[in-house]
Amino acid sequence: MSAEAPQPIRAAPNKADHLQPAGGWTALIDDFVAGRWISPLTGLPAPRPATQSLAISESLNGCEAELVGALGVDGRLAVVADENTWEALGRRVAVALGADDRAVVLGPRPHADLPSAEALKDKLTEVEHVVAVGSGTINDLCKYVTAQDGRSCSVFATAASMDGYTSSTASMALPSGLKISLPAHAPKGAFFDLEVIAAAPPRMAAAGFGDCLCSSVARIDWWMSHRLLDSFFMEEPYLVAAENDKEMAARVEGIGRGEVEAVGYLVRALVLSGLGVALTKVSNHGSMGEHQISHYIDCFAGKRHPGTLHGQQVGVASLTMARIQAEILCRDRPPELAPTRIDESDMARRMGLSIATECAREYRKKALDADAVEAFNRRLAELWPSLRAECLAVSVPVTQMKAELEAAGGATTAAELGLDPAFYREAVRHAHEMRNRFSFADIACDAGLLDDLAAAEG
Repeated sequence: MSAEAPQPIRAAPNKADHLQPAGGWTALIDDFVAGRWISPLTGLPAPRPATQSLAISESLNGCEAELVGALGVDGRLAVVADENTWEALGRRVAVALGADDRAVVLGPRPHADLPSAEALKDKLTEVEHVVAVGSGTINDLCKYVTAQDGRSCSVFATAASMDGYTSSTASMALPSGLKISLPAHAPKGAFFDLEVIAAAPPRMAAAGFGDCLCSSVARIDWWMSHRLLDSFFMEEPYLVAAENDKEMAARVEGIGRGEVEAVGYLVRALVLSGLGVALTKVSNHGSMGEHQISHYIDCFAGKRHPGTLHGQQVGVASLTMARIQAEILCRDRPPELAPTRIDESDMARRMGLSIATECAREYRKKALDADAVEAFNRRLAELWPSLRAECLAVSVPVTQMKAELEAAGGATTAAELGLDPAFYREAVRHAHEMRNRFSFADIACDAGLLDDLAAAEG
């Protein structure tokens, strides 16, 4: 870590330093945290993330108090975990911090929603700093609750299941059931004990890998939107992650077996993806059409939801979006789009009136009327040879993506997720209606292709 940043305490000597990348597990990551990373494209330094200290080690056992103490937090602190993460790591952290009498242990399957956040807030009175021990839900709850009144938080990760550990937003469910990203704040410190993380249930790492698998399809969606609609785009998140992604792909079977080395590269991929948001200020580099499919499942499956994690669903949806993109990009001539048709009554039937009204408002922001679609088709025809080549140059064959996801222990179809294939096809057909991010699903829909493409999925 740099001299400018609070110095995290070096973890206990790693049992297998040879497993690490050159420079250690936080190589390159340290440069971001310290504000030293310079974009090779612009020559400008990357903005420094709000997370001040980040440690990754085979073991952090015995370093917990020093890691949190180095953050310079004042006052009383409390540890928040759920029943599972308490047993995995929470009790150890609480004892090390002398806070076992102030631990808040939630049920085995807590929800990241506004009522749960309010209930947690009531349990954290007279506490200045909150230490989250867990993954997505616990982290989001603690980030959101502490951001409401300016208290600080840090996190000890227990699974390599998602890339939002250092993000400044929290994925929260609204009373309507719609799940959105709400403003929160990033933790002051994020700490990753690889032995603990590798011992998590295999589906957790499979979910994390699924969240990483989407990189190529999100990149293609985002680049296409940039080229055709002049939307914002940055190449840097992909440049930053490229070398580690190769190392992770070479160890994908080890992820499925829970090997510490392979999980270490997965953790690095997730951290680098999260830090990419500090570069771009948006999540588009790792969240486009495929994430919308997963969001649709979480919002509207109801009792049909099999209890799968967001990243598990993203893995399957990434294969779907890769097939949709490949079907369009294989054509010598571009598809011709018609004006966007927004059927609000059908949206209300599927989503409920309240959510449908909100989604339709977002959908209209990217919808193409008669004049806009004429201009879009002209530009698409003009750019098609170069755009097609550019997208194909960064695409990954679906067969390769599928093989890697299987090796990591991930499901590759809706049926393998335990999800009703008919409902999954509905999600593929309609997920693009939820969000103002233009993807190849929007092109397929307005070109009259999406019904058939969705019917082939599941």
